[in-house]
Amino acid sequence: MRIAVGLLAVVLAVVLAPVPAAAEYPNPGLVTGDVAVHDPSIVRAPDGTYILVSTGNGLDIRTSTDRIAFRRVGAVWPNGAPWTLPFTGGSANLWAPDLSYHNGQFSLYYSASTFGSRDSAIFLATSPTAMPGTWTDRGMVVRTTGSSDHNAIDPNLVVDNGGGWWLSYGSFWSGIKMIRIDPATGKQHPGDGTRYSLSSRPNAGGAVEAPFIIHRDGFYYLFVSFDYCCRGTDSTYRVMVGRSSSITGPYVDRNGVAMTNGGGTEVLASHGSIRGPGHQALMSDSDGWLMAYHYYTSSGSRLGVNLVGWAGGWPSVY
Repeated sequence: MRIAVGLLAVVLAVVLAPVPAAAEYPNPGLVTGDVAVHDPSIVRAPDGTYILVSTGNGLDIRTSTDRIAFRRVGAVWPNGAPWTLPFTGGSANLWAPDLSYHNGQFSLYYSASTFGSRDSAIFLATSPTAMPGTWTDRGMVVRTTGSSDHNAIDPNLVVDNGGGWWLSYGSFWSGIKMIRIDPATGKQHPGDGTRYSLSSRPNAGGAVEAPFIIHRDGFYYLFVSFDYCCRGTDSTYRVMVGRSSSITGPYVDRNGVAMTNGGGTEVLASHGSIRGPGHQALMSDSDGWLMAYHYYTSSGSRLGVNLVGWAGGWPSVY
C-alpha cells in the first residue's frame, strides 16, 4: 500500500508539475497618431525630428517630435515612380524602404516586386530633408529574375567600423545576401563584385527575410525575420539575431549555429494580442538602442517600438 501511495504521489507530481511558459515578451511602447504601418524604417534627423518611412503607395513618410505621436506627411513619390512599374505589375505599392542619413543627405533604398515573385529590384533615392517632393531617383542598385536563386527585396544599408558601405537584402529562396556599396554612388562597389551569403533556412522553406545589421562593441549583429508575414493575425513572423566579428560573416546564434544553416536566436515573437512582429529596424538614440517593427491586430498592421538591452552581449527587448 505504501508503495502504491508512493507511486501515486510520483505520478501526481509529474502530472501537476508546472509546464514551462513560452517566452514572455513586453508589449510595444506607447505610440499614437497614424501608426498603421508596415515595414517601418526610422532615423532621427539632425534637427531632432524622427522620420519614419514605410511600405505604401509611393512609400509613406511620417514624422514625430517625441517618438510617440506620429503623423503622415506624404509620400516619397507622390506622383508615382514609373521606373518601378515593370516590377510591381503596374501597382504604385513599393516595399520595405531603408532610410539612413550620411554626409549631409538622406539615402533611401526600397523594393519593387509582387508577392511571391523573384522578378524584383532595389532602387536608391536621395534627399536633403527626406520630406515629400525633395527626393531624387538615383536608379536601380540590384535586381533578380525568376531564374535567380535569391530575391532582391528588403534592403538595409550598413556602414562598417572602417567606414565601408554594405547593402544586405533578401527574402526566402537561398536567403539573405550582401554586396559592397560605393559611398560615392550608392551602387555596388566597382572593386568588389562578390555577393556574400549571410543567412538561409534550407530546412524551413527558406523563410527568412528583412535583414538589418548594426555594429556594437566589436560585433556586427544581423537581425532577420523568420517565418511568415502578411497573414493578418495568423502571421508567424518573429525577430531573430546572430552576430559576427566580420561584416561579411559568418554570423552565428547564441548556441554557435551558423545563420547560413538555419541558426538564429529569438528576440521577439507573437505574444498575447501582438501577432507576427517583424521587419525590424534598429536605431541608436539618446536613451539607447531601439527597435521599430510592425505587428498585426484584427484591424491591420501597427507600429511597434521597444528599447533594446544587451545583457551578456546579446539583445533583448524591453
